[in-house]
Amino acid sequence: MTDYKLLIGGALVAGDMTMDVINPATGEPFATAPRASVAQADAAIAAAKAAVPGWAAVPWAERQAKLIELADAIAARKDEIARVLTMEQGKPLAEAQGELAWTDGYLRHYATLELPDRIIQDDETGYIAVKHRPLGVVVGIIAWNFPLLVACWKIGPAVLAGNAIVLKPAPTTPLCALILGEICRDVFPAGVVNVIADANDLGPHLTAHPDVAKVGFTGSTATGKRIAASGADTLKRVTLELGGNDPAIVLEDVDVRETAQAIFGNAFLNNGQVCLAIKRAYIHTDIYDAMCGELARLAQAAVVDDGLQQGTQIGPIQNKMQFEKVKGFLESARAEGTIVAGGQAMERAGYFISPTIVRDVTDGDRIVDEEQFGPILPLVKFDDIEDVIARANASEYGLGGSVWSKDIGRAADIAARIESGQVWVNQHIAIGPHIPMAGFKNSGLGVEQSVEGLSEYTQTQVVNIKR
Repeated sequence: MTDYKLLIGGALVAGDMTMDVINPATGEPFATAPRASVAQADAAIAAAKAAVPGWAAVPWAERQAKLIELADAIAARKDEIARVLTMEQGKPLAEAQGELAWTDGYLRHYATLELPDRIIQDDETGYIAVKHRPLGVVVGIIAWNFPLLVACWKIGPAVLAGNAIVLKPAPTTPLCALILGEICRDVFPAGVVNVIADANDLGPHLTAHPDVAKVGFTGSTATGKRIAASGADTLKRVTLELGGNDPAIVLEDVDVRETAQAIFGNAFLNNGQVCLAIKRAYIHTDIYDAMCGELARLAQAAVVDDGLQQGTQIGPIQNKMQFEKVKGFLESARAEGTIVAGGQAMERAGYFISPTIVRDVTDGDRIVDEEQFGPILPLVKFDDIEDVIARANASEYGLGGSVWSKDIGRAADIAARIESGQVWVNQHIAIGPHIPMAGFKNSGLGVEQSVEGLSEYTQTQVVNIKR
């Protein structure tokens, strides 16, 4: 069994406590992780604070080179990390390998980004430049659905901009982040990257700490609101990438079989545990029955098993708390609509639920109005475009959405009216490191990814010189 350690101030150290890590495919512990105390959290923040001046003075090109070095070091251990990722998170090994590939691509793209001074005026009367300065200590708090990728979403821009970071993974998926910390120890100067793990108890301390300048958080809307409140006294910068109830609007002219495959793949990726996954599909009445039937067929054919088993397409729910929550949504689905595939927890060890398709539901039903974050897709019938746009926009969320049609111009016009940070036509979850990611309404604050996301890890400063 691997001896996992925290990374604090360039040293790999044991936690003041330990905690079990559960394999969601068995429901049993498979590893022991270090658990940091408040004193260790403070030590990590202090180490990051001490590292900032020296790291901020490192030339930008050298910081870019360190991100390439990090990507190379992760790639050298990709097979090991992918297996650990599957065991702690539950996703099929092929999806874990995909997360490693995405991580590699994001880090290498971050290494190409720059934030040069923007010259507003340079003439005989004066010189005015807009500069980007590091903020200082950043706390990165990550969710359990993509524990490696999201960790690097925080580390990459934070350190490139000249900050130091304290990374806190979700308590149910700490291992990949701890391996990442071990790798970072050999890449970055001491204190630039620190990784601590907890039992969901250190977040409020970290986010309220006076030496923390920014919090980057990916997770639930409820937690994001608490983070925003806890940082208010010190006016911390926050980037919050939160929940979504992402609609797909499917028009009557689509190829049903082809579109159903795309809808299914984008609803059940990572067992539906994706903030941007399709959470509700509005299907035109002319193709509603056909689409319901095709999606039900795909759900019934999907191979649900331990992610380490060859051929597995869908793994378990990541943790017991979410498992129980999704079972509650299944009860709502049975009461509110007609289940045409799945609809039950599987009778086996672990947190397995059959991929579920629910028809004959509508807005106002819990299964439609709330984010399930699991393998359930409700299908809502519509026949009026104006009405369906209004229904899609009625949600408190606004993270992602998509429109599906052979008439791209018509679909694009509809997409432009959807209130979400990302809206796609004939695709979904089409994200990348060069594309800004933002949320409307309760889906978040600020921007991640791209040069716009990088700038959020900096302080804007205007230098104004009179000549």
